[in-house]
Amino acid sequence: MTLEVCLFPCLNDNYGFLVRDVETGTIATVDTPDADAILAELERSGWGPLSLILNTHWHPDHTQGNAALQAATGCRIIGPEEVRRAAPLDDVVRGGDTVMLGATRLEVADTPGHTLGHIVYRSVADNLAFVGDVLFNMGCGRLFEGTPEQMWSSLQILAAWSDQTVIWCAHEYTAANARFALSLDDRPEMQARAAEIMAMRERGEPTVPTTLAAEKAFNPFLRATDAADFAARRAAKDSFTG
Repeated sequence: MTLEVCLFPCLNDNYGFLVRDVETGTIATVDTPDADAILAELERSGWGPLSLILNTHWHPDHTQGNAALQAATGCRIIGPEEVRRAAPLDDVVRGGDTVMLGATRLEVADTPGHTLGHIVYRSVADNLAFVGDVLFNMGCGRLFEGTPEQMWSSLQILAAWSDQTVIWCAHEYTAANARFALSLDDRPEMQARAAEIMAMRERGEPTVPTTLAAEKAFNPFLRATDAADFAARRAAKDSFTG
């Protein structure tokens, strides 16, 4: 294990992530929903100074802390070109690029759909990935800019990873996602998984991270049969009130 991850709540339902390369002590934050919360968690961690911001997409609840964090720490900001729509950005990365967090190699993949320039970061050596708003525990991101076909293709990129991959997603939407999943699939296993999720939330526990194996088993969007089926499920979720 070369990476340590510290998860903490931000805003209403976002998560913040501090990520530390064990070998070198280099620290990054994945997205910047709340600069004050990130700085406070950095202080509590005792890990040391922040070196990098790794943005996944341009939405303000993922970039609005960029300027303040850079001013406070001098960190460098890395992300897709679209981040410049909302916040400062130093280095542009896209699918196929690599970001080094200390001695840890993070592979970048293009995952459009939620936004057109959305990217994810994956450490193959650590079997983990930071997926922003592409994939959630039992859900996926809304299609604010992309098409169902784009998002389906992006989900297939993630689905090709090892089933043991640990998925760090950026929001606590799992209870609502589980209710929708049950409306499509009432297998005993799904009922048990939903009950487990509800119990975790009642205890105030985060449901992040998840694993790719769990998402393949219970996520209705990864379990779609093709892009058309995915599009129908995404449209149904958008209007779901259960």
